[in-house]
Amino acid sequence: MRTGIQSAAPGSRRWAAVSGVVAAVGAVVAGELLSGLLSPSLSPLTAVGGAVIDAVPPGVKDWAVALFGTADKAVFLAGMLLVIAAVGALAGVLEQPRRFAGAAVIAAFGLVGLAAVLTRAQLTPGAVPVPLVAALAGALLIRFLIRRLDDEAPGDAAGTAGAQSSGRRTFLQSLAAAAGVTAVGGIIAGVWRGAASGISTAREKLQLPGAASGAPAIPAGAEVGVDGMQPLVTPNRDFYRIDTALIVPVIDPETWTLRVTGLVDREIELNLADLLAKPLIERHVTIACVSNEVGGDLIGNARWLGWPVRELLALAAPRPGADMVLSRSSDGWTAGTPLEVLTDDRDALLAVGMNGEPLPLEHGFPVRMIVPGLYGYVSATKWLTELRVTRFADDKGYWTPRGWSERGPIKTASRIDVPRTGRRVSAGTVTFGGVAWSQHTGISKVELRINRGPWQQADLAPGISLDTWYQWQLGIELTPGQYEVQVRATDLSGKPQAEERRPVAPDGATGFHTIRVDVNP
Repeated sequence: MRTGIQSAAPGSRRWAAVSGVVAAVGAVVAGELLSGLLSPSLSPLTAVGGAVIDAVPPGVKDWAVALFGTADKAVFLAGMLLVIAAVGALAGVLEQPRRFAGAAVIAAFGLVGLAAVLTRAQLTPGAVPVPLVAALAGALLIRFLIRRLDDEAPGDAAGTAGAQSSGRRTFLQSLAAAAGVTAVGGIIAGVWRGAASGISTAREKLQLPGAASGAPAIPAGAEVGVDGMQPLVTPNRDFYRIDTALIVPVIDPETWTLRVTGLVDREIELNLADLLAKPLIERHVTIACVSNEVGGDLIGNARWLGWPVRELLALAAPRPGADMVLSRSSDGWTAGTPLEVLTDDRDALLAVGMNGEPLPLEHGFPVRMIVPGLYGYVSATKWLTELRVTRFADDKGYWTPRGWSERGPIKTASRIDVPRTGRRVSAGTVTFGGVAWSQHTGISKVELRINRGPWQQADLAPGISLDTWYQWQLGIELTPGQYEVQVRATDLSGKPQAEERRPVAPDGATGFHTIRVDVNP
């Protein structure tokens, strides 16, 4: 006979909360496992997470990137799981005194998951039942565990200590079994998604063709060789990743297609084999995120292999009046890029390779865009599926309605990499080193000043091209004391970088990177 809270043993509310947590997490794991079978690119968890990311104000996104950098998604997922655990605990506490109350809470979360799934660009018929089945699994599990918890303490006077002990043991065994199955399921789901449903293997087997036009040789002395500086070419494993995809989209290269639509005389569709058969070129290009703070590391330089976007657009023949290309990712994210930037002589690419290998999954496999001179939010679409030729007056990229500027040209900037701010160094010649960039324009000089004194010109290494960053170094004699050190760059047109300190929104941060150095005797 159900007796409710009044006859529950001391601490039963805590066990009810634990039961709810296990049931809620179990529902999430069930959703991840089932989506691995029916909808590898979309699960209830990622759908809700994506919807939240889309809904948060731009300032929250900026704060998260500034605080957590490229770990922002891991932190966000951890936060989601904490919220789910808290709701599960509440569901468990509600379920104990009132039958089906907690199950209803979990069912409501299932409906939230369904609503989120229905809004995502990756929606497939197989994704629709997943949140409902996952919610049903969670509701059944919480009912089962709470019933076992109620059996722990018989409600009539005939209840004995032995019966209570047996009931407690049965409940704990049930709870442990449910938690164990959930943990194993979570591991399996993680491995399943980590393997990206075989896409990792497909990527490893993909043979990239040689470039019809190889990357120009890196000039002698382009890498200054100062200890502690980042390499001139950023390794794939260290390349920054900032995007709105909560998990890496899963795209089968065998079925991938790219469509060119909109204001064109000829709509075009090509698959990966078509693209790889084109005369590909290889170029070093530095790309940067608009969220990169002054002195930040959301920037990287790589050797990209791809087909010039201008050649594809020439085949499609944009109509008069078109001035923008809306590129679309497989997860629905979009970027609005000026048409003239994609049709001039710069090496804007449909990239398939990065530093001599197929694009890593997290960097856009199988195809992404690389556009020199523009921040990524208006150009660097990953997991590319469509190019829609249109007008700025008619279409907007993902971030423009959220308060960011429409066109996003990268600003001239510079950074001190060594010594790090706050670092103690020995008196004498202190070697400073770093990077400067003005993509598609180039750098003419880099200067340092100490304690707001006169500017001193640094030794500027030759750049790989106008589309990459440059390294620089300068040795300065310093006596013991504390020093403020600032850096500025000037582009090849003679225009110095802006000194005024401005935030990243709406079109990129400005200001001189400033560090403080303690010089010991």
